[in-house]
Order: sequence, then structure tokens, then C-alpha cells
Amino acid sequence: MASLSKPGTPRFDVDVFQNEYLAQGSREVNAIVTVTATGGGTSGGRPLGAAAGTDAAVVLVIDCSGSMEHPNTKMRHAREATAAAIDTLRDGVAFAVVAGTHEAVDVFPGNGRLAVVDQYTRGHAKEALRRLKPSGGTAIGTWISKARQLFDSHPQASIRHAVLLTDGRNEHEKPADLQRALDAATGAFTADCRGVGTDWDVAELRKISSALLGTVDIVAEPSGLAEDFRAMMADTMDKQVADVALRVWTPANAQVKFVKQVAPAVEDLTARRAAAGPRAGDYPTGSWGDESRDYHVCVEVPAAAVGNEMLAARVSLVLPQPDGTAEVLGQGLVRAVWTDDLASSTRINSQVAHYTGQAELAESIRDGMEAHRAGDLDRATAKLGAAVRLAHAGGNEGTLKLLQKVVDVVDAREGTVRFRKNVSEADSMTLETRSTKTVRVKK
Repeated sequence: MASLSKPGTPRFDVDVFQNEYLAQGSREVNAIVTVTATGGGTSGGRPLGAAAGTDAAVVLVIDCSGSMEHPNTKMRHAREATAAAIDTLRDGVAFAVVAGTHEAVDVFPGNGRLAVVDQYTRGHAKEALRRLKPSGGTAIGTWISKARQLFDSHPQASIRHAVLLTDGRNEHEKPADLQRALDAATGAFTADCRGVGTDWDVAELRKISSALLGTVDIVAEPSGLAEDFRAMMADTMDKQVADVALRVWTPANAQVKFVKQVAPAVEDLTARRAAAGPRAGDYPTGSWGDESRDYHVCVEVPAAAVGNEMLAARVSLVLPQPDGTAEVLGQGLVRAVWTDDLASSTRINSQVAHYTGQAELAESIRDGMEAHRAGDLDRATAKLGAAVRLAHAGGNEGTLKLLQKVVDVVDAREGTVRFRKNVSEADSMTLETRSTKTVRVKK
């Protein structure tokens, strides 16, 4: 374990779990890197909204397209949820509300800038919410661009977070338009995405939340929005450190094969590497409060003879500084040792094995649901059967329960299942949306 945080700042501890022993000629090194941040928003660090003041900024983007009036309670619940989120914001936080249709309008404060939370701005924002009426289409790229412009108007905010609620698909702009908006917003702020009802596209919202390092979830019943929005805002208010990167350094002739967040959810960061000096790359992790996350780092090293050992990678948590340097918050080492002891070289570290299974679980669910939509019932059954087996083996009870709403489980250990008749769209979408959520290794 290594933590290099300065006194008075959140502490980042880095633990590395691996089997460092390799057979002669082997080249692949796998490690699970656990990063734990303490002393953030809830345990003694500087709380946002107190000394932090406007170090935090939040933009609430609410779908106001015509479909939000079907049923007619949907818009009411969306307004109530947004009001609940505003009540959860701490005094001193900067915020705005955006109404999204085929265009984006900042309905509060409405001047292209952010307001600062106090009792008066809360009241005025809620008045603006009451005036929102459903009409028009859906062009999510314009919503993201508006949020970015609002955050740009308040550069002093270090924590920049958006909430995006929609009930439909991005039907009124081209996919390229959405991609351009995402490219421009990536790194500018993080965003949690919520789909209400069942007429939105899981892959589309996941693409947005992934690019913006946030979460995606379904709220099947509009009445559940307020509780969900309160929880999201409480989590955002706990964040204290933004723009933290996982820096992976490898020695000469070694290279990173992949870097994936594997807990609390699977997120492949490999393609998001940014060069950070000779033989080092940074992978974005977003904002941190009091929390712990796990990352799977896989490195390919030069083959070596029995008895040799090397440092395969140095993994650090870094915080970029305005002068181009980076503060190292914590650090861990990944090692490789070549041995002719078969028992040592073939032993799979329990953490690595567990998260490999969790990643396979998410992939099996995704493939199974795609096959089901395509009408390939045999492939869908095989993939979801594999998912049941992996969920059972990995102790992922939450995902297993979601699977049981879609398939009848004959034998969980073997992964023998049958598709259930008359599966609701909400249950199917909930399974797909939450398929990337993982559980940790049981102690």
C-alpha cells in the first residue's frame, strides 16, 4: 500500500493484488489495483459548499420533448425530481437548469451563466421548473453542448457534474452531431445519465455516460425519479478531487495491453490513454470523494529466463497541475518473477480471476440481449446461461436476480436456463443497463 497525499488533502491508498510468478517464456502480467480515497467530502476533508464555495458546479439537463407528456405524470415527476436535486445542493455551489428538446435552453438562471445556490436561487429555480411544458423533439448533442458552455462560463469550478434525464432516443440530430458534442465535452465535465420509462436506448445513454465518466441507469417508473436524483446529488456533493488520472509507467520493451475499471462497474479505459512522458500514459478516472475502486491492469513484458525478475509497471494516482506537472497522490508496483515452480506460475490470483469473470458476465449479458433483439433465441439463451453461471460463481446476487426476471434458471451452477414468456421491456432494459455493475471478492 502506498499513499503520497499531502496533509489536509484526501488520502489515496493504492493496493496491488497479483500473482507475480510467471512460467519461463510467459509475457503477460495481470494485476488488480485497488484505489481507496478517504478524507474527502464526508470524513473530515474540506466539504464542498463550505470552504469550497463555488469549487463545484452542477448542470441539470431535463428532457422536455413532446413524449414527456405521455403519461402526463412524467413531466411532473421530472420537475419534482429536479427540485429535489436542487434542494440537495449545498449553499455556494454553482448550478443551472437546462430544458432539452430539439434544442437546449438554459431556463435558469437563463443568462448563459450559472447561479450560486442559496435560499433565493433555489426558489427562483423551482419557479422556472413549474413553467416547463413538454414540446418538440430530442437532440441530445445540443444539450451536452449547452452544458459545456455553461461550465465554461464558470472556470473556477473544479468539480463539474451534469445530470441528463431523457425518456427517448436521439432522433432529431445525426449520430455524428452527438459524437462531436461528446468529443468537445470529454474531460470538461462528468455526467450521470438516466432513462425514464422504456422508450430510450441503453447503448446510446451508455455511450454518453462512458464518455463523460458517469453512470447510467433506468428509472422505469417516473415516481422513482426524485429519490434517484437526491442520491445522485448527494454523491456529487461528496466529491472533492476532480480530474484524477491513473498513470501507468512500463519499462522499455513492455507495453500496456489494457486498463479497465472493474469495480464498482466495468469500464474499459484502454482507448482513453493520454501520453504522460516516456513510457507512461494517463487514464482518466474523473472525480473522487470517499470511495474505493478497482482497476485491472494487464501488461505485456519481454520473456525472461527462470530466476529473473522485473518491475512490470508502476501505477500511480496523479492530479495534473496548472504548470503541466502532476501531483502523485498514491502509487503501487506490479512485479514479474519467472519461476520453474509449476504450482506458483499457474496459480491465478483470486482478485484477477474474480474480475475477469465479472467482465465476462457483463459481456455475456450484452451479447445475449443483442441476440434476443435480433431474434436469435438459441444464442441468446446460451449467452444468458453463461451469464447466470458467472453471476452465481462470482457471488453477484444483484445481477442474478435481474437475470431471473428474464430467464427461468434450471441450474445456476451449470448455467442452464430457459427464456421466460412475456418478459417486460422494463425488466429487459434494467438487466442490460445494470449489467456492468460488479461485486467485490468475498473475504
